[in-house]
This record gives sequence, C-alpha cells and structure tokens, in this order.
Amino acid sequence: MEKPLLVTEFLDRARRYYGEKEAVVATTGERYTYDELGERADGFSAALAARGVEKGDRVAVLDPNTHYHLEAAYGTMQLGAVHTPLNYRLVPADYEYILNDAEVKVVYADYAYAEKIEEIRDDVPTETFVTNDTAKVDGDWLSFDELVAESTDYDRPEMSEDEVITINYTSGTTGDPKGVCRTHRTETLHAYLTTSHQNIADDDVYLWTLPMFHVNGWGHIYAITGNGAKHVCNRGIQAETLFETVREENVSYLCAAPTVLNMLMDYYDEQGGVETAGDAPVRVATAGAAPPEATIRTVEDEFGWYLMHVYGATETGPLITTSDARRFFDDDSDDRFAMKKQQGIGYLGTDVRVVDEDGEDVARDGQSVGEIVVRGNQVMDRYWNKPEATEEAFSDRVEGYYHMGDLAVVDENGFVTIQDRKKDIIISGGENISSIELEDTLFDHDAVGDVAVIPVPSEEWGESPKAFVVPANGNLDDPGTSEEELIAYTRERIASYKAPREIEFVAELPKTATGKIQKFELREREWEDEDRMVGQG
Repeated sequence: MEKPLLVTEFLDRARRYYGEKEAVVATTGERYTYDELGERADGFSAALAARGVEKGDRVAVLDPNTHYHLEAAYGTMQLGAVHTPLNYRLVPADYEYILNDAEVKVVYADYAYAEKIEEIRDDVPTETFVTNDTAKVDGDWLSFDELVAESTDYDRPEMSEDEVITINYTSGTTGDPKGVCRTHRTETLHAYLTTSHQNIADDDVYLWTLPMFHVNGWGHIYAITGNGAKHVCNRGIQAETLFETVREENVSYLCAAPTVLNMLMDYYDEQGGVETAGDAPVRVATAGAAPPEATIRTVEDEFGWYLMHVYGATETGPLITTSDARRFFDDDSDDRFAMKKQQGIGYLGTDVRVVDEDGEDVARDGQSVGEIVVRGNQVMDRYWNKPEATEEAFSDRVEGYYHMGDLAVVDENGFVTIQDRKKDIIISGGENISSIELEDTLFDHDAVGDVAVIPVPSEEWGESPKAFVVPANGNLDDPGTSEEELIAYTRERIASYKAPREIEFVAELPKTATGKIQKFELREREWEDEDRMVGQG
C-alpha cells in the first residue's frame, strides 16, 4: 500500500505515543511535553488561519533556536503553508529580497532580530508580523504567546507528499539568495535517513547548537520530534554553557560545525579539562570540510564523545554521505582518524558519484579529481522562481544529478574526499559566503579599481575570505583607502560574517588573455602549505 509522506506526521506521532513525555527544554527554562508543544503548534495554526493564511502561503521564521521556532514551523506546516526559515545573521536588505522573492505573508521574528524586519516592513508584501516579546520591539507586532492562546481550532487541509512545504534560502555564486524548495517527501525521507545514520532514538537528548534555519536544522526538527526524543534549545554558542548543558541535561547527541568543536577544545584546554558528559554517552555530528585529525582525536580521546563526519548541501537535504562506516576502522585504532576526515560513502538510497568533465566516473585511486554529483530522494525539488538555475544544477556534467560544486577524489573503498571547490563559494564557520557578492560590494568603493576574493586558511573558521584589491589610483604606497576602512565598509553593507578578514593591495591581478581573473593562481599561493584547497576547521 502507499501512504503519503507528510512532515506533519512527525509531531502527530510524538503526540500519539509520547504526549506526556518531555519534548522541549526552552531557553527560558520552561519545559514542555509533546502534548503541550502540539497544543501550542495548533494555536499558531489557528492564529494563522484566522489571519487568512492558506495552504501554499509562505510563513517566514527568524529565530535563534528557541521553542518558538519549533512551534511556528509545525504550526505553519499543519496548514499546508510553506515554512520559510531565515538566517538570523543576514542584514535587512537580504530579508527584503527574500520576503519579496517568496511573497511571504506572515513573519515571526524573535525580539532580538525583529528590528531588522521592522526596518524594511514597508517594502515587503508581508501582512502580519509576530514576535515573542512585543515590549522589546518597536512597531506594530502581535504577541506569539497571546496568539497561540486564542484558539487551537483549525482545519488541516489535504496535502500531497509532492507539494513544497519548506523553502530554505542559500547563498549562491551570485549575490541574490536562492530559495531551495523542499517537499513533504524530500523532508520526510531525509529525516528517515538521518534517524538511521545518526542512530537517533526516543531516549536521545538533543542539544541545539546547529541553527534551525540551516535546512531545517539538518532535518532534526523532524527526526528528533518524530522519534519522541527531547529537544534542548539554545540561543547562542558559549563553550562553558554548552558543556554545562550537556552535563545537566544528560545530552546524548548534538551537531557542531568544526568551529564549534574548536571553541569547545580551546575552553577545555584553558580550564585544564572539564567534565564533558552527564549520565549519557555523547555522540556529535560535524559537517562540511573535515576537521583536522587533531580535532577528532581530542573530541574522541579527551572529551570521550563519538564523532560522526557527514557532508551535504542545502539543496540535498542536506546530508548525503557519512564517514561513520565502522566496518572500515577499529574504534581503538588511530587509523580511524584518517577515515573520519573523509566525506565518506553515500547514505542509504543515495547515489553519490565523482565524475570528470565528460560525466564519467573517476578512477578509485585517491588521485583522480572530479566533481561530486548526487541523486537521491532527499534532494531538492527545484529553486524557487529560478528555472534556469535549476536546470543548470541538474544538468551540467551528468543529466538528472545535482552538482555539488565540490571537487573530490575517491579511494579504493568508495570513500569521497574533497580536494577543492568549483564554485565561487567560501565556507567559513559553516556559513556560505559568495565571493562574487563580496567583490561586488568592494567594487562600489571609489578607491577600488579591481578586486578578487578567495578563501584562505583560517585556524578558527577553517577558511575565511581574503580580498586582493587593485587601487583605483594605481598607487600601492597610498591606495586612497586602508584595509581597516574597506573591511568596515563591507560590514556596513552586507552581513558581518561575509566581510573579508584580510585585504592585500596588489598592482594587478593574474588574468587570462581574455581578461578573466585566474583565482586559481591566488589560491595556490595561499594554500601551498595545505594538503587541499578547502578549509579544515
């Protein structure tokens, strides 16, 4: 028989079997059972319906990992409306673009970020603005808590698994973000895969360090909920607080970018060691460019946590590979560190290939470089309102496969290891930064004649953006501006995490005969002491 795969089933199941069990530890100290979480989600559904939100309408959520995000997400999806989470590190101009592009009808924004929405509210089609603390927000905002207390009465529409239920905006190689359309089916199957490969069970206690806006928290808003496990919410990343929470809440599972692992290690060293676990053994998932072996060694041998390295992109669910293939290494052997540095092998039901420019699979020799392409049920449906970008993403080297833009090799066991990046994307501390967007911003400065931005190695962030600037006046001794001024200039115009960490004034940029900048030459120079040209954070 066939049963539609709907994301609403995750909370429905938790309420059905775990209604009286603790579901959420809020950042404010409150604790909610699954019955209570479900009732608050119902209240948000009812409030949206009363204000004209219908199936297919977009509802944006701007929130730093609080229980409100979970309630708003499920409250939206129960109406068949489209959950549209927003990156809280963006600037008002970014939100203006996204809210217009998605034609968002309602915005819920945490009080700490509502000001960014208030600044552009007259320039977007959004009709209703909701926050969790109206006393801390200027303008006409509705109270989330008052809304969910009004009523829990709403009609859930009939839904199809092939309908879009979430749009996740991601930075591309151009300045405008792209809306990644994900259906009930892609979200559900990705959550199933995450449950399997991350070994999620109903007795797990999950600590939110990964932003929920990151492709729905890597699907954990579904997987943790559906399994009846416990969410421990967390507004920010502070090492002392994270360790304390792990101990006090008996956290068993968390996700952490390599930069978060570095922060935890620094604190651990500064304190001369701390207790790193409560009563439960801890496992941690990290993603993107692999952490160095020293990081894995510290996390496993000193923290006593079990590390799983995974890989993917917003467009792919995100997760498509794992290095947690335990038949290939011994838990007590140092050989496991080299294995866990690799991006690994494909998830269940996921066809991951590395292909050359002709679309043929590269040799499994650990040396032949090709682009990673993937086909799987967790891969996105399309880009919102961008048919040409969608076509390119699925047809460049191999028809029907999503092209990751990462260049990699494959070893004799089929393990994938990234070597370089094809796209003009810098991944710094887990955030995508478009080098083109940064170049365009710098070009607007009168003192900049030409510019190229590349990723350079960073101990803290894995990699960070560096700009090579040709002064408009051609004078390297007196370029008409300074490194500090240009960095400040970019911070005023784009999200601060996108700003260059370093600027070098140069007489000219390496170019081809046709005038195309050869960034590869710049990258080779900056990465000559590294074993690959991607960051290891």
